[in-house]
Amino acid sequence: MFNKLFSYLSQDIAIDLGTANSLVYVRGEGIVIAEPSVVAINKKTGQVLAIGNEAKKMVGKTPSHIVATRPLVKGVISDFEVTEQMLRYFIEKAQKKRFLIGQAPRVIIGIPCGVTEVEKKAVQDAAKSGGAREVFLIEQPMAAAIGARLPVQEAGGNFIVDIGGGTTEVAVISLGGLVLAKSLRIAGDKLSEDIIYFGQEEYKLLIGERTAENIKINLGSAYPVKQKKEMPMRGRNLVTGLPEEISVSDVDIRRAMEKSVKQIVNAIKATVEETPPELLADIMSRGIHLAGGGALLRGLDSLISKETKIPCKIIDDPLTAVARGAGMVLENIDELHDVLVEIGELEPPK
Repeated sequence: MFNKLFSYLSQDIAIDLGTANSLVYVRGEGIVIAEPSVVAINKKTGQVLAIGNEAKKMVGKTPSHIVATRPLVKGVISDFEVTEQMLRYFIEKAQKKRFLIGQAPRVIIGIPCGVTEVEKKAVQDAAKSGGAREVFLIEQPMAAAIGARLPVQEAGGNFIVDIGGGTTEVAVISLGGLVLAKSLRIAGDKLSEDIIYFGQEEYKLLIGERTAENIKINLGSAYPVKQKKEMPMRGRNLVTGLPEEISVSDVDIRRAMEKSVKQIVNAIKATVEETPPELLADIMSRGIHLAGGGALLRGLDSLISKETKIPCKIIDDPLTAVARGAGMVLENIDELHDVLVEIGELEPPK
């Protein structure tokens, strides 16, 4: 009883620390925060002006001395101090949603598979500096598979593809571990960059990140769709320097993203080819499961099914899969402790 009360007061949380978005799961409550991984900084003073939603509104609209930046690049910390402040913000905001304030929380954080020991340590140190008592790490494809309620601890093959903002994680899971895993530095952000490049090359039109992302969401597809769609692309003409608007179609945007989408599909095919036959038999019946924001790209499941000859399905609520999975580990830490990543000896709680 005392341990349960102590655990409750410690306000344990799980964080999906994404390149594009971060989600926070509070034990016993579910996901309480879902905000962009963006921090606005005053370069003159070094002061953090805004984090999350407020900072995202400033992207591309700030004076020269204010920078709205992402402290994570392709799933890895690129700015330790800013990441620490962002984590502190999320941890404190999650705690404010509780009536009781106990001691510092234990935190589980989702990380890409294949990161180095130094990168793991950077995440651990940033979270501890941000206010965590203890820090545990879980690989994002494992968390996504648990969030999708796949039987990861059984002796059977589970195939998960987590397409986030900075990385695409492809993994085969059995008996609570990753049998095969590939981390590809091509994901949602790269698709948006492809659209920006397409505008420059095809129409000599310079567009911003938010415009590209909006076009990707509204027109983006990986496979021909029945209903043809068009929308305006607004930006600055690189020749005249004046504002210009052109109309682009889903066919144009599919062509713009084609190379990157093919690389994602090829990584999935390569993983299928390396999968042991016994596990492949399970995967053929269970299918390939898509998680992450990139899973919502229209027709991607159909393209993967066609290329791999294996059924492919988008899991329920793919955007929150990693956070939900890490939260489920948090709720059942004794049963699911083996799925956590080893990062050496943790410092005892103070």
